[in-house]
Amino acid sequence: MISVIASIHVKEGQLDKFIEIFKSNIPAVLEEKGCIEYIPTVDMPTGLPPQELNKNVVTIIEKWRSVEDLKAHLSSPHMLEYKEKTNDLVESMAIKVLKEV
Repeated sequence: MISVIASIHVKEGQLDKFIEIFKSNIPAVLEEKGCIEYIPTVDMPTGLPPQELNKNVVTIIEKWRSVEDLKAHLSSPHMLEYKEKTNDLVESMAIKVLKEV
């Protein structure tokens, strides 16, 4: 099993629209082979140091059975459609693919 942390920096004023499109794609992602978990999250202020807050970042917490399943996910038709719908809403994106030690 692998874990993926995707950080999506959404353009100012576009967060609600982005989240709406993202959430509409979740059921299709959860049906994919190898998908264990796929959850969008946003920063929650806690006052705990050294927490960094960014109101324009959506962090996706994912779990997949394998890297091959993740690769298939990224090129699936519904993900290509999602990318097209959100392209103008996203400023930047970064992912971490992690394995347990």
